[in-house]
Amino acid sequence: MTLLGRLLNNRRAGETHTAWNLPHLRGPEVLTLTSQDFADGATMPLKNCAKHIGGADQSPHLAWTPPPPGTAQLLLVVEDIDVPLAKPAVHCLALIDPTAGHLDPGALSARHPGPGVRVLRSTVGRGYHGPAPIKGHGPHRYVFQLFALRTPLDGTSATPPADRVRPRTLLPSVPAPVLDRARLTGVFER
Repeated sequence: MTLLGRLLNNRRAGETHTAWNLPHLRGPEVLTLTSQDFADGATMPLKNCAKHIGGADQSPHLAWTPPPPGTAQLLLVVEDIDVPLAKPAVHCLALIDPTAGHLDPGALSARHPGPGVRVLRSTVGRGYHGPAPIKGHGPHRYVFQLFALRTPLDGTSATPPADRVRPRTLLPSVPAPVLDRARLTGVFER
């Protein structure tokens, strides 16, 4: 696996196609997103990583400042921007009640989501999927992006239910405007 990582070292999705850079998801950046498990730009603990590399696949604690008035839903998008693909891999996609204020560790579980959490499809299934980068590929950045939405995703009958749509179809259909947004980046390397 280390050889494969070295061969793919120069291939990385990058930030261009992240949810953060979609034109309709741009907005103010007044919200603050933090975690008790890691600081912005710091290494994520093994407990937040995939089981097959020795982790517990437990989503990290997340907390945020109060969203602006008029927020109907919060959308959380977790993307690996260093995956050797054309676009980042979505590790988690969830809708959160705007009154929640925080998520306890494990709240993004597909089987037992936390209160006020609705887990949607990600690139590899439902729920949180922790880091498991290719050995030798170098550090991978996992970007946790939180968007305060004025209109709920399932707000109109013209849109399919949010939990049936793939992330790359869902993200472009998120209704604008975004009232506020925040991001937090964790890093992991094998």
